Amino acid sequence: MSEPNPAARLAEPPAREPELPAPDRPGRRAHRADLLAVAAAAVLVAAAAAVGIHYNRPHSGVVIFVSSPPLFADWLPHVGPGSVFAVLIAVAVVLHGPALAARLSWRRALAAGYLASLAWIFSLAMVDGWSRGFAGRLTIPQEYLHEVPGITDIPRMLREFSSRILDFRPDSWTTHVSGHPPGATLVFVWLDRLGLHGGAWAATAVVLVGSLVAVAVPATVALLGRAEAARTVLPFAVLTPGAVWIGVSADGLFAGSTATGLALLALSAKGFSAGRRYAVPAGLAAGVLLGFGIFLSYGLVLLGLLALAVAILGRQWRAVVLAVVAALAVVGVFAWAGFWWLDGYHLVVERYYQGVALVRPYSYWVWADLAAVVVALGPAVVAAVRRGLAGAGRGLLSDPVLLLGVAALLTIVFADVSGLSKAETERIWLPFGVWLLPMTALLPRPGRRWWLAAQAVTALAVNHLLLTGW
Repeated sequence: MSEPNPAARLAEPPAREPELPAPDRPGRRAHRADLLAVAAAAVLVAAAAAVGIHYNRPHSGVVIFVSSPPLFADWLPHVGPGSVFAVLIAVAVVLHGPALAARLSWRRALAAGYLASLAWIFSLAMVDGWSRGFAGRLTIPQEYLHEVPGITDIPRMLREFSSRILDFRPDSWTTHVSGHPPGATLVFVWLDRLGLHGGAWAATAVVLVGSLVAVAVPATVALLGRAEAARTVLPFAVLTPGAVWIGVSADGLFAGSTATGLALLALSAKGFSAGRRYAVPAGLAAGVLLGFGIFLSYGLVLLGLLALAVAILGRQWRAVVLAVVAALAVVGVFAWAGFWWLDGYHLVVERYYQGVALVRPYSYWVWADLAAVVVALGPAVVAAVRRGLAGAGRGLLSDPVLLLGVAALLTIVFADVSGLSKAETERIWLPFGVWLLPMTALLPRPGRRWWLAAQAVTALAVNHLLLTGW
């Protein structure tokens, strides 16, 4: 009998199970605590906005280089071609998403989730119009596509990549190319070599890959033993406010590809437990995606914490060994081609402080960054994280809902205190933040639709009141 392939296994309907009780039982006290957590998060965002606006005044003596703090955006209330569709999609997911996620077979639920996420992300991008919101996003002088026409020799580009990272040189890379390892640029060079030229194709690739978050995150939860929780998470993964940035920045592609890598790691662990042949290719594929991930953005090395969480939950170290071997092979290929990751990292830190990071105050951004990521996560995730932390001592190492969320929090904390992300964390930390979504399974059933609506309203408000950057 032939074995199912890994892709099919990801979509295989998991066995039904009684949903484990949330660590914090629903009730008035818990509900009040949720609202207080959301109110505290709102105060944090308001404080970051107020202090940032004060700094933006003339003669304040402080420069933050963000016009609508804490977000990298411009205040511009507007509507666009995608406005009506975005509202309709949000209403449809809020009203019918939870019921469909619970009733459909798991394969169909994941497919529906992916399509809904795709439509939601694209409609939000189109609020800003075709060129400004989609096709032109990756073509500005600071972006990757600006360098693509000049890269005619990929091996030479990799050999010389590190020598062009520092600024104020005739051949210095543009902002985003210099600020990331060469893998990010290679993605867009490969698209161009395939005949998919220009901003529209690049943006399409970002949205298609970024939408995988809505599949990979709940699929990982299901593969690690919480099938019913995964069904709860699915609509929240679709309507995440982070979709505002998934559709307009390469960080959405980073989030989708690395989330898929973690899902494949969970798939491999489950395959080894069941004696399936797909366990080996799934583990190798996970390693390739996660290994390539650190060549998309230096900060994604912190996803090792989430990979460790998946390994602990999967309890199959053969899957981990395969993934590590494959990831090291990716590192070896780049080193053989002429790019050593550590050299690039040290140079990019130097480049970072050649720019606005030198004057952006750490004392402000160390907490304002958290306010920015709160906006990208939405009020439902804030309430869910409160519940998760309240019950983190109960079954932490056996419950993917808790452990994945705690690991994601740790990655954000480490990224924050490093000081290497001053502003723009609403997009930069997307690959970390999406792994807080599993905690939405802890929200009490009666109020989930309201929390889902709050997520949609947050995204719609941000996208219609602000013109987001990058």
